[in-house]
Formats: sequence, structure tokens, C-alpha cells
Amino acid sequence: MSLLVPLYVHPAEDPGAWHRLIAAAGRTFGVVLNPANGPGTAPDPAFAAAAAALREAGARLLGYVDTDYGVRERADVVADLRRHREWYGTDGCFLDRVTAGPDGVPGCRRLAREARAIGAGPVVINPGVHPAPGYVRLADLTVTFEGHWSTYVSAFTRPEWASRHPPDRFCHLVYGVPAPLVPLAVRTAHERGAAVCGPVTGEPPNPWSRLTPALAETGS
Repeated sequence: MSLLVPLYVHPAEDPGAWHRLIAAAGRTFGVVLNPANGPGTAPDPAFAAAAAALREAGARLLGYVDTDYGVRERADVVADLRRHREWYGTDGCFLDRVTAGPDGVPGCRRLAREARAIGAGPVVINPGVHPAPGYVRLADLTVTFEGHWSTYVSAFTRPEWASRHPPDRFCHLVYGVPAPLVPLAVRTAHERGAAVCGPVTGEPPNPWSRLTPALAETGS
């Protein structure tokens, strides 16, 4: 099992969730750090302490940056990545709201190259759907589903081209999963060609404010 863990709640608001995450950090693909819809305007001591504990526990840290579907200036995105690295010691990046159409491939390619040039790796991109095929070659991991469990069960489809790539290039982030069905969500992701997943029980507007119960399963 390989879990991508976005935990978008401040460590001071739910220290128990962060402590549980730190205890299981070595069993994750990566942890997405998101202090303020990005790194924020100044270092947050609570997030810095959590990041240090996660690194010591063996976690790979990914700095969250919103690309706003290509609307944000690339220089601003890269500046956020630098802040993540300087303030929280992140390894790689989680580029959220990435475009999915073929016209966006060149811009995403340039952004991925600049991210790697400053040492941010792995590069994870999140279009939230299966994008044009060219995107998968740009990133180390592509989130090809982000949505509710009900949609995942009833409406998920995988294009033929996706089956020609190894599962470890894909991730599914599913929220609103009933707690007893979290193991099923993990198995379903694997069956659908995603070696990395992140099922959570939370609901909008911030489903990622809760730690995934799947971490409790990884030790078994």
C-alpha cells in the first residue's frame, strides 16, 4: 500500500491527527504540507515543527502549491516552492489544480522542469481527472481522480492509454469514504491502476482536514 496524505488542518487545531501521522510517516508515499493554501507569507512554527518530526520519521514531504489551472504566473508558483523548501525542508511538490487539456502540456512541462531545477522532487501534479496523455510523462505521480466516493464508485472511467503506464505513476484521492469501506477504497484504487491513493472519510468543504484511516491498516 502506498498512501498520499494531504492533511489540511493546522497542527494546533488537531495535534492528535498530526501525531498519528508522524507515527505512521514511514509507511506513506508522501505527506502534502499546506500551511496556508501554499507556504504562506511567513514560516509557521507549528508546521515547521511538524515537518521536522515527519522528516525524522522517514516521510517524504511535498509542498502544496495551487497553479489555478495555469492562470498563476509560473514565477509565483516557483517562488512558493522555494519557500516550502526553505521554511519546511520539503523534498518535492504537489502542484494542485493543474490543467488537463493538451494545450496546457507545454506550460506544465516548463513548470515541472523549473521545480526539479530548484531541487523539488518528486513532482506530483493534480488535474483531478485523467488529463491528456502527455501530462503523465512530465510528473513522477499524477492524480487522475479527486472526488467523492459516490462518484468514484458510479462514474469512474479509465482511458485506454492509462493502462499502458505503470500503476506507480497514478494516484486516486477519494473523500467521503465510509470508514468501514476505506480498505475497499484502497483495493479499488489498485484494481483501477493506481498504486498510490488517499481515501479519507471527510466531506467538503475541506475533506482533507481528517487523517485517512487507511494508515491504521498499513501495518497489518
